[in-house]
Amino acid sequence: MEPHTFNYDIGGRNLIIETGKLAGQANAAVTVTYGETVVLVTVCFSRETREGVDFLPLTIDYEERLYAAGKIPGGFIRREGRPSEAAILACRQTDRPIRPLLPKTWRSEIQIITTVLSADQENDPDILSVIGASAALSLSEIPFEGPVGAVNVGYINGELVLNPLLPQLEESQLDLVVVSTREQVIMVEAGAKEISEDIVMQAIRFAHEANQDIIKLQEQLQKAAGKPKVPVPVIEENPELVSEMAAIADSRIAEILGITDRNSRENAMTELKTEVLGKFAEKHAEKEVLEALDARHRHILRTRVLDKNQRIGGRGITEIRPISCEVGLLPRTHGSGLFSRGLTQVLTITTLGSTRKEQMLDGLGIEESKRFMHHYNFPGFSNGEVRRVGSTSRRETGHGALAERALAPMLPDDEDFPYTIRLVSEVLSSNGSTSMASVCAGSLSLMDAGIPVKSAVAGIAMGLITGDDGKFVVLTDLEGQEDFNGDMDFKIAGTRQGITAIQMDTKLKGLSMEIIEKTLSQGKEGRLFILDKMDQTISTSRAEVSRYAPRMTKIKIDPAKIGAVIGTGGKTIRSIIEETKTTIDVNDDGTVVIGSVDAESTQKAIAIIESLTKDVEVGDVYTGKVTRILDFGAMVEVLPGKEGLIHISELASYRVNKVEDEVKIGDEVMVKVIGIDNMGRVNLSRRALFEKDSERTATRTDNTRNSRPPYRRSGSPSSGYQQRDRQRPYRPDRNQPRYPSKHS
Repeated sequence: MEPHTFNYDIGGRNLIIETGKLAGQANAAVTVTYGETVVLVTVCFSRETREGVDFLPLTIDYEERLYAAGKIPGGFIRREGRPSEAAILACRQTDRPIRPLLPKTWRSEIQIITTVLSADQENDPDILSVIGASAALSLSEIPFEGPVGAVNVGYINGELVLNPLLPQLEESQLDLVVVSTREQVIMVEAGAKEISEDIVMQAIRFAHEANQDIIKLQEQLQKAAGKPKVPVPVIEENPELVSEMAAIADSRIAEILGITDRNSRENAMTELKTEVLGKFAEKHAEKEVLEALDARHRHILRTRVLDKNQRIGGRGITEIRPISCEVGLLPRTHGSGLFSRGLTQVLTITTLGSTRKEQMLDGLGIEESKRFMHHYNFPGFSNGEVRRVGSTSRRETGHGALAERALAPMLPDDEDFPYTIRLVSEVLSSNGSTSMASVCAGSLSLMDAGIPVKSAVAGIAMGLITGDDGKFVVLTDLEGQEDFNGDMDFKIAGTRQGITAIQMDTKLKGLSMEIIEKTLSQGKEGRLFILDKMDQTISTSRAEVSRYAPRMTKIKIDPAKIGAVIGTGGKTIRSIIEETKTTIDVNDDGTVVIGSVDAESTQKAIAIIESLTKDVEVGDVYTGKVTRILDFGAMVEVLPGKEGLIHISELASYRVNKVEDEVKIGDEVMVKVIGIDNMGRVNLSRRALFEKDSERTATRTDNTRNSRPPYRRSGSPSSGYQQRDRQRPYRPDRNQPRYPSKHS
């Protein structure tokens, strides 16, 4: 195939899309280059229809290759294994805008694979994955109502920035991804630092305009190298069955949708299914009958909302289901919060740990670790289902990451709160918007744990019902059946001051700016209502962390002294940890974080570390241990690993003939530092302390010491210490008391 290359300047950098060079046997393949980031996106599909499925069998995989960033994978086998959390989120980000633009009647397997070939850690490959998937589908034989454009928008120093570099996003108040077609926006995802709805709308419009250039680029590529599309599969309805089903079931369905209690409503619907299956058993297949009934159920539900503003159970359009909150449920956890909204119920638990418990990231991003983790579990019993318990699903990973993104901006800085924080949200009951319930329960749990959060965070899911005439209704607090039968799931989380996270998905071909703006406005009202309810349970963080949580204390040492704390092969720091029963983490900048459940152990560890890193200064007094006996004095360890010499002339205030007469190895003696030479060798004295003590207790009767001739340097030139001239006369005052020692 002949290579084709098209490029356009997007955000000050050249976006290049190329096809015909790599992966020639795929149904379609493109490489997308932006800066020095390159991704290969391939599309393949099965020619055979997959039997027994009633959904679009689309699979999207995102393959991180660490060679792309010049890295070798960690672990024993040194190769990439299961997808990282970042890769799973990138898959979902590509899937959500692509899926609605494929035929709903398509029943053949489609696989899209994004392989990151080069990552400059400045330009996000996730955005290129969306563009590449759109371009490859546009070139392929698969019917696709694209192409789409995808850009990232930041808000830095009061200005909107198109496709900011990854390091710039750390300073940005907004990290917004917008995917759109020519006419409408099809996906929005964002993390923010309490940003207003008005700025979010400005950013979405700004992104939608930028996407038009990316769409034009793909249209040029499709015109040059696109393949003919296969026909869209058609699934024909049985008009006779539809008419008969409407006559029998419509009025019953309307009554059932008005029942307030969900269990009663579901029981009534089960009875209706049994009845219609009995009536149509001889004329139609069971699957065909149930599909017709589901179609009427969907039609009645949507018509009631559009024409009568009546929701399931009689709820109002902006009415939020009953809310209850509780904290401190679990006695031995560090924090816990229970949030219930209707039949949706989530319990979130907080655990605090030392900074060494941070999650290490082995991926293509610029982050190497993270201190805050939120994990979301969705067991089968939450829906009353029997389901295998296994590894974390992509949905669980995505919902957990969304709640994590919503809560993270409100956490205290590491410098002020040196903890690793883990939240686990257990979905106990599900009837719509469990991810946003996890945000609410997580916020309650953080405050219960005594983490000084900046503000409480609440989340709400907004729905949408549209009609053929362009009429639409935005629903506040989306319920399960409304999500299944509706057109949008727009999740918004934030504080009273602004938005912290957004995730918008739609089953339509896109949403107008009018719908998005109304959703944001209506969502703000709902979010503030929920925050009021949460404040009635707990409005500020507890004054202290749980008594079962470790107490983290941060001290600073000279970075040059880190080696003294670590020791050879970590021997020293392990001994301190074992002796004090604490956790100790040392950073390259000299920050030491000590964790313990009691203050005494912390202070003991601090004392040891300070003794290892403290500098010996002239005039300081220490109680040290005699480590060696020399002919001309004794070596004393005044600090761990630091020795000084007491010259024989400084052992006592009288003449000492033999060092062993005064001290022995292992003795503890009090000494004063009287000098440090230019090579760092320390001179110590006992006599100086004795004389000071003697002056306080008695009047001196003899000034012999003050009239002594001065010392002079002699002896081994390498010793560097003073030695007394053995021929000089000296008469000690025998009436003066000796400075106490272990053997005196």
